[in-house]
Amino acid sequence: MSRVAVRVLRLGAVPYAEALRVQERCVAAARAARGPAALPGPGSARGGPGALPVESVVLSEPAQPVYTWGLRGAPGAAAAAALRARGAALVAARRGGHITFHGPGQLLAFPVLDLRRRRLPLRAYVAGLEALVLRLCRRLGLGAARALPPPFTGVWMGDSKLCAIGVHCGNHITSHGLALNCCTDLTWFDHIVPCGLEGKGVTSLSHELGQHVAVNHVLEPFLDSFQEVFDCTLVSSEEPGD
Repeated sequence: MSRVAVRVLRLGAVPYAEALRVQERCVAAARAARGPAALPGPGSARGGPGALPVESVVLSEPAQPVYTWGLRGAPGAAAAAALRARGAALVAARRGGHITFHGPGQLLAFPVLDLRRRRLPLRAYVAGLEALVLRLCRRLGLGAARALPPPFTGVWMGDSKLCAIGVHCGNHITSHGLALNCCTDLTWFDHIVPCGLEGKGVTSLSHELGQHVAVNHVLEPFLDSFQEVFDCTLVSSEEPGD
């Protein structure tokens, strides 16, 4: 049986809001692909040769600093004003989790996968995202990276979070995903309680490896790990719907 095709959209350094808009177009395309005509081809919108993949993964690097929060942990008025005064935008996101930071030097990955087609429970999907980052860390020489048992999520180095995970799943279609600190300015996290976790730190690949690790340096090993964990073939693309 052929492997499911997943479309890769590499946006580069773009505003966080633009990455969200591209993600939403991918979600809409995945939902539109649902129906009898799509059933014979689990990896393509119409099941025929050359058809566009139903599933996508949107990769980006936030071009400007932004604080986001999910279903919990919205900052109060005074805290929000203080964060804006530091030059960051504030965005409420449709994902799980508390407030966190996104900015330059961070890899954002938004997989848009159909969990019903994959027969994959949501908890197992989140574990898959953790496994993906752990494989990437091993490729980079960070064998000490680990995932913690629930209720914690993400990938950690000791008591410091290296990669945050926050997902949304509507009608079995996933959105949002993970934020991996590559060469992120970690001082932005000093002004919040990242992910609502008191007493925990934040780290980056650059800090742990003792050398500068840009987002572009990890894209290929990240995608290799993605293919292995989610058993798919990646197809490069520019825009959803092109």
